Amino acid sequence: MAQMNPTVGDLKGNAGKVVEFAERACAAGADLAVFPELALTGYPPEDLLLKPSFIKDNVEALKKISRKVRGITAVIGFVDGGGGDDIFNAAAVVHGGEVADVYHKMHLPNYGVFDEERYFRAGTQPLNFTLHGVTVGVGICEDIWFPEGPARQQALSGAGLIVNINASPYHLGKARLREEMLALRAVENRVVVAYNNTVGGQDELVFDGQGLIVDERGRVVARGRAFTEELIVADLEIKGAPTGERAGGVREITLGGGRKKKRKRTARRKPSPPSRPLRPIEEVFNALRLGTGDYAGKNGFKHAVIGLSGGIDSALVAAVAAKALGPENITGVFMPSDYTSDRSRKDAERLAKNLGIKLLTIPIQETFESYLGILEKPFGRRKGDVTEENLQARVRGNVIMALSNKFGWLALTTGNKSEMSVGYATLYGDMAGGFAVIKDVPKTMVYELSAHINRKAKRAVIPRSVMTREPSAELRPDQTDQDSLPPYEILDPILRAYVESDRSGEEIVAMGFDKATVESVIGMVDRSEYKRRQAPPGIKITPRAFGKDRRMPITNGYVKR
Repeated sequence: MAQMNPTVGDLKGNAGKVVEFAERACAAGADLAVFPELALTGYPPEDLLLKPSFIKDNVEALKKISRKVRGITAVIGFVDGGGGDDIFNAAAVVHGGEVADVYHKMHLPNYGVFDEERYFRAGTQPLNFTLHGVTVGVGICEDIWFPEGPARQQALSGAGLIVNINASPYHLGKARLREEMLALRAVENRVVVAYNNTVGGQDELVFDGQGLIVDERGRVVARGRAFTEELIVADLEIKGAPTGERAGGVREITLGGGRKKKRKRTARRKPSPPSRPLRPIEEVFNALRLGTGDYAGKNGFKHAVIGLSGGIDSALVAAVAAKALGPENITGVFMPSDYTSDRSRKDAERLAKNLGIKLLTIPIQETFESYLGILEKPFGRRKGDVTEENLQARVRGNVIMALSNKFGWLALTTGNKSEMSVGYATLYGDMAGGFAVIKDVPKTMVYELSAHINRKAKRAVIPRSVMTREPSAELRPDQTDQDSLPPYEILDPILRAYVESDRSGEEIVAMGFDKATVESVIGMVDRSEYKRRQAPPGIKITPRAFGKDRRMPITNGYVKR
């Protein structure tokens, strides 16, 4: 199984990876090489699929690959034009230098981040192929999740192995759900299931790999590493499928070659041992690292710039970015005003030193006062309020974007999910940037991730003073986050219930939360949709993230607290 990292739209580069992995698999002595869902186009290709030229070019790329893949049979994900106006999420069975047959995905997901029904037509017929006397069923991602789906028909038609190719995005806890489902599907159909998943970052999605091979007893034979591109090699003893009446409606083909004699194992052909599953907080950190690195790299950025406040959010973003791009490719910018504490300065300097990143100090007080000067007349005698606080954030945003423009650096924002949910962020200020690393990370998890980084390093990379200080935007004297928000240990569970689980206010109050607090939080979430719509993309790590995952109207007259 080639657990490869494609780039959406890079047909030439993706095709090159397919050929390279096929050659490696052949050299390892494999009979069958399996590639991810839409390996040629990358996933999700979104409205590239509306371009006829894109569909045509991906089919041509498949034909070229087929001529190069020799000495091994391959299952490759691509978009099939179907010969008409319809297109299909498809898997090509490549054998003997040509495409022997094509399977069309039968179950198209259309929920959460998925909108495949917008683009694809569903397939209608399962496919089995027989290679060296072993019958193999082909499926794509969602197909395997249905107990009565194609896998059942394929097994009843003689398949002993079900190959399922995937582009399954990561969220916390999903790997465990996949493994449980695959074990169940293998046992109930008495087949071996080979589940290959893509890996890599694509805009706000991260694909974790962690491909699995599960035997007919539900035992894991092989497990790919998390968030890592690799070739997973396994020798499988296929005992065959249930005997009895065969299911109808399954297309069956036989590829050249009879039953193969068992070959003596060589050092080159040593199977991959099952990798160790990561702990939950390790998963999240690696998702953030890979998502940030791929967003930068695939979009041509080598260097990133981050506003360092001395607080924990910017410290975590800097730590992730340094791991993803290398500390030599990160510049932190400390931008003090008269409200900035000396502790913040020291913490920012200590963090930059610990991470090995460059630190610029650019004071903003003079610029802030010039803004106040030109606005003095139109503001009249109105008292100072959040407007003046936001001006400071917007001056800082201008500085970050100026550095980004001048040097071609990727500007990383530092807002977390808790803040983005309730609008505790400044539009065109701290929200200004190209990528939001922790946009889907609740504040309480920010602390968990920071502690994980320090444990992993066996030293306080993120200074202890940053971990223990009370959160503050430092935009007015003695300001703390809790002046405007409930404590995060109360706020985050309310947000999880409302944003991720669609619980009503009444249901959340019934969970034990104060009614006034719940109503206040829900009001802030609903009023902040216009801000979130203008925020940069960020990495999805929870079951339901803002953006493609949760799409609420900005103009919305439905109010139920």
